[in-house]
Amino acid sequence: MTTATHIIRFIAVEDGRVHLGQLVDTSRDVGLDSFEGRKIQSYLINGTIFDGIVTERVLTVKQLLSPVSMEDCNYIRCLGLNYSDHAKEANLPLPPVPILFSKPRTALADPYPSAIPIPKCAQDGTSDYEAELCVVIGKSGRDIPEDKALDYVLGYTCGNDVSARTMQLLTAQWSFSKGLDGSCPLGPVLVTKAAIPNPQRLAIKAIYNGQTVQDGNTSNMIFDIKKQISYLSQGTTLEAGTIFLTGTPAGIGFFRQPRVVLEDGSDIRVYVENIGTLINKVHYESR
Repeated sequence: MTTATHIIRFIAVEDGRVHLGQLVDTSRDVGLDSFEGRKIQSYLINGTIFDGIVTERVLTVKQLLSPVSMEDCNYIRCLGLNYSDHAKEANLPLPPVPILFSKPRTALADPYPSAIPIPKCAQDGTSDYEAELCVVIGKSGRDIPEDKALDYVLGYTCGNDVSARTMQLLTAQWSFSKGLDGSCPLGPVLVTKAAIPNPQRLAIKAIYNGQTVQDGNTSNMIFDIKKQISYLSQGTTLEAGTIFLTGTPAGIGFFRQPRVVLEDGSDIRVYVENIGTLINKVHYESR
């Protein structure tokens, strides 16, 4: 194998350094394996996530990291209200065009054992989760037609659009309330488009303290990934390394009865079919 299909970024047992790798056993849920302390092995990748070559050298994973580093990410574009069942639970009409907001690169966070930090300004009982399929752009493009859109995709991973709801509702612009440090954990693996030829038929779930709180499917998107890429590339260069958070299905904590809040020490997981489980604990920063 010279071309990767299941890319991880990790700290290796052998040398304590950060590497890119191709999972040896792609049938495993590497997020669950990491959480449960099972041995994970990876073929070393030489190069970057965009042009890396898989070697025969095998390394052992000490700690999983976000598959996209802060250095490789130039922009995090996020779609709001992009699942029809989520629009229904919010009692809002379907949007005529994609609703866009953004997160800064400092929002990126790693899978378990890294925690989601809830800063003092958001410790008001309204911190929330949003399970999302994330798209990573693999090559730059502009004015991309829908029928060519997936040619620009490198791969897919799981994401959690952690949101401070009180701050969000104070303004029509959501970027600040959804862009706090560590509010965009990604992982556990970046699965390339060769291994997921159709991203619109994937089960997606959020599991909070063992309870499934979101249970959807990417087929329920209002604007599918092809439309998102085509629309947002109009007159705008999408650079390689851009991350798309493609929206969340129904079941966010704010609309549940009773409401569900990310509490200090809690366990939040995002599962996407054919990718695996992104696991994080929640940590309230010291007052």
